[in-house]
Amino acid sequence: MPLSTQLEAGEEQYVLIASLDNARNLSNILKAIQFKDHATFLATSNGIKVTVEDSKCLQANAFIQAEIFQEFSIQEDSVMFRVNLAVLLDCLTIFGGSAVPGVTTALKMCYNGYGYPLTLFLEEGGVVTVCKINTQEPEETLDFDFCSTNVINKVILQSDSLREAFSELDMTSEVLQITMSPDKPYFRLSTFGNSGSAHCDYPKDSDMMEV
Repeated sequence: MPLSTQLEAGEEQYVLIASLDNARNLSNILKAIQFKDHATFLATSNGIKVTVEDSKCLQANAFIQAEIFQEFSIQEDSVMFRVNLAVLLDCLTIFGGSAVPGVTTALKMCYNGYGYPLTLFLEEGGVVTVCKINTQEPEETLDFDFCSTNVINKVILQSDSLREAFSELDMTSEVLQITMSPDKPYFRLSTFGNSGSAHCDYPKDSDMMEV
């Protein structure tokens, strides 16, 4: 990997190093949870967990397994920091979309510990850009503790199908009622808008349902 030569033996000893051949893989994952400006990163030997929260009532998590990275090195049991997610995404796409087929942006992400910035080495076509993003004190994240023994009902849905279903909902409704049942209607989305109530039922054998 071209960026492997960017960090030489005499440089700082980073507590976290993570490298990807294609930075777009990471940016696509982070875009999926970017509903707030800041995100908390928690790195362990298993990988990196990125958490975004809103008003202590909504939480989105993305977990990138260590095996996904071409290089993954962590010198402590865990490393935690908070960064501006919008700035990070801007840095990851700093080269824009390459017009040359097969050309990707390589990434080496480094962190030297508490109080230090998150350093990104990005390389495309022999051109290397270094971005340093100030880190912040990580805030305590919510632990929803969804204990499997207390789950009454669970359904796994195809995300694309669920997004399409949401796009067809009556946006004049102030609430969305979700019904799950072992019997009909199995899975139902209900709205109560200006035009009246509407119900969308999805049988358990539909393409939308995974389980």
